[in-house]
Amino acid sequence: MPKHGNRRAAFAVCNDRIAPVFDAAGRIRLVTAAAGRVIEDQPVLLPEPGPDKALFLAALRVEVLVCGAVSRPLEGLVAAYGIRVLPFVTGGADEVIRAWADNGLANGGFAMPGRGRRGRGRSGPGEEDEMMGDQGGANRGRGAGPGAGGGRGGGRGGGRGGQGGQGSGRGRGGRPGPGGRCVCPACGRTAPHEPGRPCLEMRCPDCGATMTRQ
Repeated sequence: MPKHGNRRAAFAVCNDRIAPVFDAAGRIRLVTAAAGRVIEDQPVLLPEPGPDKALFLAALRVEVLVCGAVSRPLEGLVAAYGIRVLPFVTGGADEVIRAWADNGLANGGFAMPGRGRRGRGRSGPGEEDEMMGDQGGANRGRGAGPGAGGGRGGGRGGGRGGQGGQGSGRGRGGRPGPGGRCVCPACGRTAPHEPGRPCLEMRCPDCGATMTRQ
């Protein structure tokens, strides 16, 4: 267990960079930092893709997960163990780790292209929240704001992180309706949603990442 004042984070990595999709990542770097510097950094192999990854991180007493794209179900499982998730991060692993240790992750330009300050971070207040766009704190605004899920299959809905959108195919309560599109969180490729087939069962034709619902 980290000593008082230390911070422990898991960085999903692939070829010395932040892994583009956490669901498919095979290893992490388990990092402990104190007083703005890294005091421990060790590679750790992850279990096979699936829900065991969340339990594995909890057993390592990870406090923060820094990763690229991550599916909603796995992100929810990780967060359920009290682990703050900072998704849609990209860049060299060493640079990202140093920036996180020095509380400079928000200012290092490490957000995935197209994400900017509009990701769906689950962390508490702090610079990571501002970087990933969750300025109201953990898990706020996902389909819960005023007018969420307005109309059947395409009204203005309070989508992920409170972001609305026209024609999103979301039905009552912010749940996906029969329409809409699937999007690759890694490269941004979109494809029509196939009724009866969850987007999470589709692979991006460009990069092979798991698709998510737009």
